[in-house]
Amino acid sequence: MRNKFFSFVVASFLLISLSGCGLVDYYFLPKSEDTAQELYEAGVEAMKEKEYFDATDYFSKLKDRYPFSPYTIKAEISLGDAFFLDKKYFDASEAYKEFSALHPGNKEIPYVLFQIGVSNFNLFSSIDRPQNNVTEALEYFYRVEEAYPESEYAKASKDYIIKCRRALADHELYVADFFWRSGRYGPAWKRYAYVVRNFKDLPKVQKYAMKQAEMAYYEHQKTLSQEERERLQGSWKELVDWL
Repeated sequence: MRNKFFSFVVASFLLISLSGCGLVDYYFLPKSEDTAQELYEAGVEAMKEKEYFDATDYFSKLKDRYPFSPYTIKAEISLGDAFFLDKKYFDASEAYKEFSALHPGNKEIPYVLFQIGVSNFNLFSSIDRPQNNVTEALEYFYRVEEAYPESEYAKASKDYIIKCRRALADHELYVADFFWRSGRYGPAWKRYAYVVRNFKDLPKVQKYAMKQAEMAYYEHQKTLSQEERERLQGSWKELVDWL
């Protein structure tokens, strides 16, 4: 009887001990990390649900924890896509640029370069602001068109090139018109002349700039001495002859 009681006590103690270890492990030991595949699939699912913040979190974790996983390259592009769809265009551009730098020979590079261009173009806000993002977008669209003319993104890049060029021309005209309205005819003439020289691919814009340049030129002449007029006439003649 005593042996049976002793066996029962020992068994009970072992059971409690094992159960207690399980509880300790559950609450105090670090949980096992998700695998690269699980993180990628979770990111893709979040994208489908349009939960872009969660998607960027999953893809970022995958990149940091599993840099050599076959899922990492997919995650790097998807990270840019998640930012882009969330309209975080600066972050998208940076993510795509990082992919381009790390994998210059990857087959997805035409898409990535195109997306960098679109991301920067979408950062355009107004013609009265500096157009640095539009200028950068234009550079990437030119790269796609020149380096990957057979890709499906080349034609789309051509369309964006026209949009970028028009945005840059509109900015220059905005500044020139401001000088014109302010009676600062010298700076206005130079700005219009710049548009005439550099935007021949936009005939209507060039025609308007040429007309305004002529008027600004003659108004500016009225404020100059005879010697300055003669020098300026030579500059104007050179511009007209060059055109």
